[in-house]
Amino acid sequence: MKFGKEFKKQKVPEWIDAYMDYSGLKQILREIMLHKLSRQPPTPLRAIKQKLKLHRTFSGLHAKSRDFVSQGDIEDQVIDVEALPRDGSGHFYRTNFLRQSEEGGEIEEMFFEKLDQELNKVNKFYKDKVEAVMSEAAELNKQMDALIALRIKVDTKNASPDNATAVPLRTSTRTLASDCTDLTIGVDTSNNYQEGELTGGPEVSEVTTANCSSDCKEEENKCGDHSLEILEHVKINNTLETPRSTLKGVFKDSKDDELRFRKEELRKVEGQLRVVFIEFYQKLRLLKNYSFMNLAAFSKIMKKYDKITSTRASRSYMKIVDNSYLGSSDDVTSLLEKVETTFINHFSNSNRKDGMKSLRPKEKKERHGVTFLSGFFSGCSIALLIAVILRIEARDLMDKKEGASYLVNIFPLYRQPKTSLLFAYAILHMLMYAADIYFWRCYRVNYPFILGFKQGTVLSYREVFLLSTGLAVLALSSFLANLHLDMGSRTEHYRKLTELVPLFSITVQAIRSIELYICYYGLGESSQRQSKCHTHGIYNAFYFIVAIVPFWLRFLQCLRRLCEEKDAVHGWNGLKYLLIIIAVLIRTAFELKKGTTWFVLALASSAVAVAMSTYWDIVMDWGLLRRKSKNTYLRDNLVISNKSVYFAAMVLNIVLRVAWMQLVIEFNLHSLQKMAITTIISCLEVFRRGIWNFFRLENEHLNNVGKYRAFKSVPLPFSYNDEETEKDD
Repeated sequence: MKFGKEFKKQKVPEWIDAYMDYSGLKQILREIMLHKLSRQPPTPLRAIKQKLKLHRTFSGLHAKSRDFVSQGDIEDQVIDVEALPRDGSGHFYRTNFLRQSEEGGEIEEMFFEKLDQELNKVNKFYKDKVEAVMSEAAELNKQMDALIALRIKVDTKNASPDNATAVPLRTSTRTLASDCTDLTIGVDTSNNYQEGELTGGPEVSEVTTANCSSDCKEEENKCGDHSLEILEHVKINNTLETPRSTLKGVFKDSKDDELRFRKEELRKVEGQLRVVFIEFYQKLRLLKNYSFMNLAAFSKIMKKYDKITSTRASRSYMKIVDNSYLGSSDDVTSLLEKVETTFINHFSNSNRKDGMKSLRPKEKKERHGVTFLSGFFSGCSIALLIAVILRIEARDLMDKKEGASYLVNIFPLYRQPKTSLLFAYAILHMLMYAADIYFWRCYRVNYPFILGFKQGTVLSYREVFLLSTGLAVLALSSFLANLHLDMGSRTEHYRKLTELVPLFSITVQAIRSIELYICYYGLGESSQRQSKCHTHGIYNAFYFIVAIVPFWLRFLQCLRRLCEEKDAVHGWNGLKYLLIIIAVLIRTAFELKKGTTWFVLALASSAVAVAMSTYWDIVMDWGLLRRKSKNTYLRDNLVISNKSVYFAAMVLNIVLRVAWMQLVIEFNLHSLQKMAITTIISCLEVFRRGIWNFFRLENEHLNNVGKYRAFKSVPLPFSYNDEETEKDD
């Protein structure tokens, strides 16, 4: 694979603007090459001189005393690089091209101006990120101090009376040894806080495990006393992860943050810190890869320049790059080693294999069997669908009253009209999700990060397609079996058995179908099932509840985020879901009770909900219709170059939203025809949601790119009292 493609593949999607513009520099080199090719060929004598010139050594090149500046014989020197002091810290690099007077020199000067811009951009970005992770490492070191102190306290509290004076179970031998040295809580018992293993450099004392085992026996009591002092300044951070925890957080008691020194509390803290360390390690790996790929890009582009211009400018320029912060800093490498050691010792029982497996999970490899099975199940699904159609046509079920009644009553068990999360709709949803994954990957939208998937557990679009085709085979097989057994004259005595066929596949159904299954199997013959369901008050109450459960959960989620982030946007989003809940309740009541009043109320509430949802889809979720955008009525950044795609998506979203509202209207049609129309509209709604998913994640990805946000924000388990005091001040 060519370096340009590999470089593009290895980029962190959220940092794409922070990488060196390799393709842009290559474009300038093409212009230089074309200009040189268009020039007159040199005379033989001049060619000989140029050939000799290529073999000259650059022994006269050396750095200027004030900074790393290349300087040598003026005839051989191509560039003069200056490292100027930047405001704050670091350097600002500027290259003086010394052959401006030559033909085509202005193009080469433009190349080095662009090269300097990229070096300064990359160097500054890398330095800022490293400083941020060093600060985070210091905080993680304090979290480890608190964890070790909590371990000692919990183990001492749960120790037997006979062993009360012995070394605590969790801190004996290996753990205590690492605690006393790596995290500095036992080596230095002074009041001054020292940075521990994560932020310490060569100045941190390195003691071998064997020596620590003997030394810690003498320092054991001091280590324990110092650990317990830490716990006096520490509180537990209770993260609001659910609507219930949010409500409890609003009315919480201050005592809820205090440590209780229980094993359950310790396990929870260890689990949280384990996730924090894994996420922090991934961040360090990305930074190391960022440095490596950019250094390789500078080296490659300078070699190309030397090859095109027949010079040796890369030697002097790469010396500057290697001495920059990007090329000389080893902070990230040092932190990686220290995090590995800490994680293995404290979260993997000193098992390096298990620890590294958690820190560096293997990426899933594409398997040929997935592709084969996807094709096989696709063919089976098509064959079964054709068989179902032929079976219905052969028995003229569409024309017979008994057959039509059977289809109206049995078909909802495989395709419930009021939701899009059952067999046919679930399959369509999964197919749309597979298509979304395919296009997200094509346009490099980092959907695993946005959706919070763990590394190594992300399904490819082929795997999702395999699941959808497998489910299609299961659903069509069940339907065909029920159709054959229930409507066949030779299988009438198996009718009770045929009723159980849909029940076998209930495990793949969504909660919205539960009330239908209760009614179906709780009442009599199939010809009376649909008409009897709504005559039961319990069924109707459950019908209302199940209809609003998804929207109610989203409403509570909006309230939780409003309490956490104090952002009014989540309040407006909650209002949207509240309007949808009201509309669903009125529409369900209209379906059960009928009447003009209920119809008007259902139509009005649905119209308001659709208008609010459509506006939120396009403006808030997709970020479109920005009047001041450089892309008229769109947004500044787009991943799809064809702008008409966005306008088509907006129009289609509006049309399909309005089409979904048509379910409120009572069609004066045969029951089977009405069911077909409802099915088509519901399938269009699934299609609309698939389109919404793509543009929603695209907008979120671009927001992450604009903020260079490539990592999850993982809450820390502990907070120090002095930090809260500083915040209050």
